[in-house]
Amino acid sequence: MSKIEDNKIFIYNSLKGEKQEFKAIQAPNLGIYVCGPTVYSNVHLGNCRTFLSFDNVVRYFKFLGYNVRYVRNITDAGHLVDDAEEGEDKISKKARLEKLEPMEIVQKYTLDFHHVLSQFNALPPSIEPTATGHILEQIAMINTILDKGLAYEVNGSVYFDVNKFNEEGGNYGELSGRNIEDLMAGSRVLDGQSEKKNPQDFALWKKASPQHIMRWDSPWGEGFPGWHLECSAMGTKYLGDQFDIHGGGMDLKFPHHECEIAQGKACNDVSPVNYWMHANMLTLNGQKMSKSTGNTLLPEELFNGGSDLLEKAYSPMVVRFFMLQANYRSILDFSSEALNASEKGFNKLMNAKKELNNLTYKLGTISETEDKRILQLIADCYANMNDDFNTPKTIAVLFDLVNKVNKIVSSKQFDISENTFNNMKETLNGFVEDVFGLKAEEKAEEGKLNGVLEMLIGMRKEAKENKDYALSDQIRNELSALGIQLKDGKDGTSYTVA
Repeated sequence: MSKIEDNKIFIYNSLKGEKQEFKAIQAPNLGIYVCGPTVYSNVHLGNCRTFLSFDNVVRYFKFLGYNVRYVRNITDAGHLVDDAEEGEDKISKKARLEKLEPMEIVQKYTLDFHHVLSQFNALPPSIEPTATGHILEQIAMINTILDKGLAYEVNGSVYFDVNKFNEEGGNYGELSGRNIEDLMAGSRVLDGQSEKKNPQDFALWKKASPQHIMRWDSPWGEGFPGWHLECSAMGTKYLGDQFDIHGGGMDLKFPHHECEIAQGKACNDVSPVNYWMHANMLTLNGQKMSKSTGNTLLPEELFNGGSDLLEKAYSPMVVRFFMLQANYRSILDFSSEALNASEKGFNKLMNAKKELNNLTYKLGTISETEDKRILQLIADCYANMNDDFNTPKTIAVLFDLVNKVNKIVSSKQFDISENTFNNMKETLNGFVEDVFGLKAEEKAEEGKLNGVLEMLIGMRKEAKENKDYALSDQIRNELSALGIQLKDGKDGTSYTVA
């Protein structure tokens, strides 16, 4: 059931620096592109926060009834280490260190990325294109920009002409709020950049040095595409010259997304994206996460308790719930204290949800005041998510609903209408499962018990097949005495625990 017309969403648009009412280009269809990982190492928690933030965004749009095409790329083209565009690229360097082919590195860390996001219960994108799979599209885009006189070729490399772009009505710097004159004044000519007209010009295509492993043929010789170009080419191919939302981390605003806007306008004569969204960073124990300082944490270290930076292990769902405690545009600090509080909150929320689903409505004395309060809480859940996906406020309202559920459970009295009760159940289940992607976790002890039960069921089946009915009955009776009821059916034996 579509809720699109009943919910006006306001998004903080980084391009405009303010919240704006969201209007899809072709509602109920919606296109969103999120910059994916560069797959040369294990995905870190900062990356995960960005992808989970946009997972919530995609989930909410789908929950309201939008037909979402969600595109998230894989950067696997072996781009260079820094803006100086000199030196060994990240993927080739890792391949050399691990004595593997570059594409083995890509495959290894792409699988790691998928595994980690699966543990967090993130939805897979509708399309997950790779940079290396779209070289032809990138070359075609460069040719168009060259034909319009907004780029130039030097010694087998092609650069975007920022000055020419601005002279012809462009506005390089509009997303990040940077002034082109200030950029020029603060720039210096770096080694290897002297072939550029201006230091702020960025590469659309780079000539491959003899030692560069990842290279492709092009009209300008063997080389590789610029980092900024891949997202422009893939976004255009799968979402059109102009689409609804582009997301990514705050660190990508400049230069990556700034360059995307310039490339899109230069190539297609239209601003490529209507709403730019940027997720903020994570800190750990009050300090910025950084590989160089060692103040960093991999998801697996968080899940298995293998880090000295936190006092114990935390499950993926608890970590996901913790990330909901701050708006995606706010800095979020990881600490044992905060994670412990989230663990308690997650358990309380999931227990209440379970209790609510086990309740059967019984007509009682209806309180109009209580009925209106619950309906208002339901409306507040939508209102908070409509306000730039304000997850912490929405979580707070869900806990108000949890208190209402606990009151009903403890008093065994329903002082609300059946319609309101059903709306409360639909809202709690919908926001917890569909919007926030939270699911109940099987505790280790429960997993072991289930394993033992499956083993006993298998032994009983074997006993029946061997016509050892005494043993078969003994297993059934002893389990029944423990409150575990077996039920034989055409699809096998199932069990319930009293």
